[in-house]
Amino acid sequence: MSLRIKFNSETTLYKGWSTLKEYIIDYTRRDGRTEQQTREIYDSGDGAAVLLYNPSAQTILLIRQFRLPVLLNGHPDGFIIECCAGMLDELNPEQAIIKEIEEETGYQVTEVTKIYEAFATPGAHKEKIHFYTAKYDDSMKIHNGGGDISEQEDIEILEYGYDQISDLLISGEIIDAKTIVLLQWAVMKLV
Repeated sequence: MSLRIKFNSETTLYKGWSTLKEYIIDYTRRDGRTEQQTREIYDSGDGAAVLLYNPSAQTILLIRQFRLPVLLNGHPDGFIIECCAGMLDELNPEQAIIKEIEEETGYQVTEVTKIYEAFATPGAHKEKIHFYTAKYDDSMKIHNGGGDISEQEDIEILEYGYDQISDLLISGEIIDAKTIVLLQWAVMKLV
């Protein structure tokens, strides 16, 4: 831990799917002054996200699903386009994303390549996202995907050509941060 931080208290405010804790710390500023800060931090665990791409067909797979927070924040219907992703749920990141790929898309991949780790909203959430890429082709399809019904998922699989990636980004059609990051990787590496 940083020598500039002293933890005074940690209080659980809510525990459900996510945990909300209040932390009170003494923070020593760069000028040497110490101030007390109170922060509320959400912890829903870490996640993993993947960009699935088919080099021979020059296509990528994305998904569309309903997101209530997006609807509540003004989106017309709450259905957004995303990359395949999920929470780690006590698996290591690689195992978790391979499981999510199969559940959400119906493709069974055996190899993923890690490209980044990043915090999406570090001011209020502990979640670290592990970013991957993975190659897919028709021989890997074992079912139609659509998500895990026990998790109330209802996922539509979408396939786009490499030539459509820039337009997806420029048009503003993609509003999910993790997907924007992975599509920008695709623009740099695939297109």
